[in-house]
Amino acid sequence: MASKGSSMSFSRKSYRLTSDAEKSRVTGIVHEKLLNDYLHRIFSSPEHVPTAATSRKPLNFQNLPEHLDQLLHVEDEDEESQGQVEGRLGPSTVVLDHTGGFEGLLLVDDDLLGVIGHSNFGTIRSTTCVYKGKWVYEVLISSQGLMQIGWCTINCRFNQEEGVGDTHNSYAYDGNRVRKWNVTTTNYGKAWAAGDIVSCLIDLDDGTLSFCLNGVSLGTAFENLSRGLGMAYFPAISLSFKESVAFNFGSRPLRYPVAGYRPLQDPPHADLVRAQKLLGCFRAVLSVELDPVEGRLVEKDSSEWQLQGQPTVLLTLAHIFHRFAPLLRKVYLVEAVLMSFLRGVVEAGTPAQAQSVVRQVLDLLWLFMEDYEVQDCLKQLMMSLLRLYRFSPIVPDLGLQIHYLQLTIAILRHEKSRKFLLSNVLFDVLRSVVFFYIKSPLRVEEAGLQELIPTTWWPHRSGREGKDSKDVKDETAEERVRRRAYERGCQRLKKRIEVVEELQVQILKLLLNNKDDNGGEASRYIFLTKFRKFLQENASGRGNMPMLCPPEYMVCFLHRLISALRYYWDEYKASNPRAAFSEEAYIPPQVFYNGKVDYFDLQRLGGLLSHLRKTLKDDLASKANILIDPLELQAATMDDLDEDEEPAPAAAQRPTQALAMGGVLPLPRPSWLSSPTLGRANRFLSTAAVSLMTPRRPLSTSEKVKVRTLSAEQRTREDIEGSHWNEGLLLGRPPEEPEQPLTENSLLEVLDGAIMMYNLSVHQQLGKMVGVSDDVNEYAMALRDTEDKLRRCPKRRNDILAELTKSQKVFSEKLDHLSRRLAWVHATVYSQEKMLDIYWLLRVCLRTVEHGDRTGSLFAFMPEFYLSVAINSYSALKNYFGPVHSMEELPGYEETLTRLAAILAKHFADTRIVGTDIRDSLMQALASYVCYPHSLRAVERIPEEQRVAMVRNLLAPYEQRPWAQTNWILVRLWRGCGFGYRYTRLPHLLKTKPEDANLPSLQKPCPSTLLQQHMAELLREGPDVAPSFLNSVLNQLNWAFSEFIGMIQEIQQAAERLERNFVDSRQLKVCATCFDLSVSLLRVLEMTITLVPEIFLDWARPTSEMLLRRLAQLLNQVLNRVTAERNLFDRVVTLRLPGLESVDHYPILVAVTGILVRLLVHGPASGTERATSVLLADPCFQLRSICYLLGQPEPPAPGTALPTPDRKRFSLQSYTDYISMEELAQVEQMLAHLTSASAQAAAASLPTSEEDLCPICYAHPISAVFQPCGHKSCKACINQHLMNNKDCFFCKATIVSVEDWEKAANASTTTSSAA
Repeated sequence: MASKGSSMSFSRKSYRLTSDAEKSRVTGIVHEKLLNDYLHRIFSSPEHVPTAATSRKPLNFQNLPEHLDQLLHVEDEDEESQGQVEGRLGPSTVVLDHTGGFEGLLLVDDDLLGVIGHSNFGTIRSTTCVYKGKWVYEVLISSQGLMQIGWCTINCRFNQEEGVGDTHNSYAYDGNRVRKWNVTTTNYGKAWAAGDIVSCLIDLDDGTLSFCLNGVSLGTAFENLSRGLGMAYFPAISLSFKESVAFNFGSRPLRYPVAGYRPLQDPPHADLVRAQKLLGCFRAVLSVELDPVEGRLVEKDSSEWQLQGQPTVLLTLAHIFHRFAPLLRKVYLVEAVLMSFLRGVVEAGTPAQAQSVVRQVLDLLWLFMEDYEVQDCLKQLMMSLLRLYRFSPIVPDLGLQIHYLQLTIAILRHEKSRKFLLSNVLFDVLRSVVFFYIKSPLRVEEAGLQELIPTTWWPHRSGREGKDSKDVKDETAEERVRRRAYERGCQRLKKRIEVVEELQVQILKLLLNNKDDNGGEASRYIFLTKFRKFLQENASGRGNMPMLCPPEYMVCFLHRLISALRYYWDEYKASNPRAAFSEEAYIPPQVFYNGKVDYFDLQRLGGLLSHLRKTLKDDLASKANILIDPLELQAATMDDLDEDEEPAPAAAQRPTQALAMGGVLPLPRPSWLSSPTLGRANRFLSTAAVSLMTPRRPLSTSEKVKVRTLSAEQRTREDIEGSHWNEGLLLGRPPEEPEQPLTENSLLEVLDGAIMMYNLSVHQQLGKMVGVSDDVNEYAMALRDTEDKLRRCPKRRNDILAELTKSQKVFSEKLDHLSRRLAWVHATVYSQEKMLDIYWLLRVCLRTVEHGDRTGSLFAFMPEFYLSVAINSYSALKNYFGPVHSMEELPGYEETLTRLAAILAKHFADTRIVGTDIRDSLMQALASYVCYPHSLRAVERIPEEQRVAMVRNLLAPYEQRPWAQTNWILVRLWRGCGFGYRYTRLPHLLKTKPEDANLPSLQKPCPSTLLQQHMAELLREGPDVAPSFLNSVLNQLNWAFSEFIGMIQEIQQAAERLERNFVDSRQLKVCATCFDLSVSLLRVLEMTITLVPEIFLDWARPTSEMLLRRLAQLLNQVLNRVTAERNLFDRVVTLRLPGLESVDHYPILVAVTGILVRLLVHGPASGTERATSVLLADPCFQLRSICYLLGQPEPPAPGTALPTPDRKRFSLQSYTDYISMEELAQVEQMLAHLTSASAQAAAASLPTSEEDLCPICYAHPISAVFQPCGHKSCKACINQHLMNNKDCFFCKATIVSVEDWEKAANASTTTSSAA
């Protein structure tokens, strides 16, 4: 084994302890006096220091073992090894009793010290109990939820409702509710937080029980404990679902030992003394150097010590490690001795000096210890570092976290140690990426934030898009001073956090090193294998929360990974000019279909991978020169069909078949893939990586590459990078892709994993952390309201003033706390640098989708999460990073908006995308995109061809697709142009609660005349576009309004019952949704009539009359239902039920009015006449409904002025803030026109016999005859019927044609025939 500290190489076997025959020869390495001085200097006993050199016994390598035995002798060792201590019963190694001492469902760690609640209120106790003496154990709080920690006897019986402290002889402390429990409960202690350590102390001599939090006593909790025969107490805990803790009974050094109290598990005292003495000897070796020429010892700094191959030093170290190596495998000793030594090295010197010493130490460990000993030692060392970093308190300078990270870096800089830890510990034993997380302090005072940020400030309003925000120029001078002082404090905090973040990035740079492939695989490729497995576990275990890496860890890990990734990407670009900068990064489309990257069971845009490989195998062959192994297709099909495990014979045959194809014999399936917790999809791995079976030379265009499945663990560096640039991950380049490589293939896979991480949990966590900002806004609003009340309160009301002052103080203190927490959140989650990381991911996804789209049908292979991340990252940038940072400040903001708009416009109706969820997401994203001016302008900037195609897809018939979202998009393009449609808050709510700031707000109108113009052109374009679109709109309007009426009938019936009834909130929500849909559909009809009135009014078109009659029928139904006096609608609106705030007369009546005004006032004379006749001819028409719009119970007499509206009645005249005077005049003109036309129609109408009426509706005269059967009806009924059915109403014969029929003409024809 090579010593990394020198240029020489030593064989480990050469420095094993020599035999007696060899010792005489070895003694002469240096002269005896110098050797004696050196050995006495190294192995001196601190208890017995001789006064003179002559009194020392001469030391050499012959008598050194005897001297070491004396030095390491410990008194009372035999007594300690017995493990029996008075006052304690049970095994000497204390763990949780997972065999019988539990209640409920719990998940216990492999070391039987960590536990996670997996049921309502599970309970577990330890294997050891105490009945006499003073004892202590520690509990590390991993989550701050509902838990009760303490002691219980073996006779205590627990269940899912009652845990520790809820029964006699069980006692518990609950830091979540800040109480103590023993059957009854009282206030005790203080609140705990994740990362705290609770010490549980029991004094069975005095019969008392107490607790400490982070080493600070909370006082005596219980006295007069039951003692005596049969009374022994077990450590125990009850915890609710998903809560987790870790126990330390003494297997590791207690973090906060208490004088006089003994841990339940005795520390290894004798071994601890030996290890400390041997460590002293080892440190002496590092600080002393032999000078054979001068014959003296030279004191040196340990950071300058180098192993130079001196036999005397090597033999001395061999003697030390012969005794030290077995001790360094024990958890307690690693943490108490080795960790303490290394921490001292890091804290005492500079980072460079510390790294030098740690490197020398690790070199010596690998040189003088067996591999399994070093590996156990390193594993325990890294686990200890993890615990210390994760649960150390946050101090003002973050010094503890910095030291632990510096030590971690020093260890990982050692190549051999790094590769071992990557292969066996990181991502395997450490399931969470803890070293990249910066936890948020829940106690502001302990973290020193009051000193860092002495002045607090908070924004007055939320700065998210679509809501009002207070401009900086409106600040008062005092507010400006406070804000700037607060920002300076935030900058100080940010600089301290950046030091930690930079250290975390250094760790990832070490793990991503691909130059350390001397004698083995480079670190980066080991990292890729483990990283992919980490992603798989998190992607497959979403429903199994304990298996997941916490999302807050994922956020930090993602940002550090992006920093390290871009560093290596740009470093590669510097040495390879043909490569791309990280700013131009994307994932080439061949990565998605050549199978070299494992996407587990994640959905592709085109469906399942096995299905795509079968249906698109010809496209793969023609466009990418890839042939799928037939055995692969057959295996995928069987995996899809078979729900059980693969039969043994088939499993045995598959390697033989693969070998016959020329492939490599696959390795055995890793055991972690067979875990029942990972689900069926992972066991089959239908999307596993694919191995090449091709000569390592450039491919010609005619050659086809046959591929087969290869698991991620079996991949080598060559499988990823390839021996030629077009191989590896870039196998199967389509002709649309450029020939030059972007970067190293391994970095492409890291980037792909980073995008997957964002999709798995990072986006949800970014949204969750906004809650702190929302809390600040709520408390700021409450404080302003309280201050307003203080100003208005009469001075004589001292009682009210005192209560308001008290509330003001509480709100101010809470805001001070939250504003400092918000500063921490902004520095760690929402800083400008973090925003740029998310923005970079967004641009990567956009370029990836654009390149994938060019491949045609192969675009279907892209995983869905690329589109999801593009949508969600834009949403996060827009909504989560304000008001401190604005997306508009980002470089290339306008171009990015336009590119995203083009993707949404093209792919929301892309037939290559089959997943319902992703199609809905695209539709919702487009609907949100057209709500805001900036993003709407971006839609208008995309090429005209794409805009027209988007509008064409929006106008497609609504059946069998998510029509509601499509309709919202069209409404938002119109909002601001319709009749009375310019409001940002519902007018009827502002009339009843004008001062209520919590009223739901709508986006400011931003109509698009350009897209409206495209819509008009398309509706005029073909004979079928407008009818199919409008018929689907009318059908959905009929359904939505009918559903709404049915639901309000049920609500009214429930409200009228004598017994108390609660209407289901979900029913109220659905009812409100149906109402909103009805209003939006009416607005789309208003837009259509405004843009293209001839569709309804030009009866030269074959469908115009039918559409107009259907429209009139629906408008009359809506008016009659909504405007009837004291009707159902009125009564439900009067109830003002929560959830039905949007249901009122104004929204729906102004929408209907807008349609009627367009038809009857703005249209041409001929069109107005047709519309009037159709409206009046409808049997449901009531002039009273039109009068209702202006607050009139009955039509006014001809020639008289409109009376003043009754304030108690609804009237459009009451909403002059939202309806212009010109619009009101048009309504009055419409009412006058309909009043006159109605009177004329009544005078001119002739009585009609019943036999001349349509036998279907009995509302219109017969006007059509069916051929060939000759049955008759009115045109409206037959036209509507023929939309869905071609059979006659009466005889069910197939209708070939419909002809006009008039009674007079038919009668004259009959008379002439008879003559």
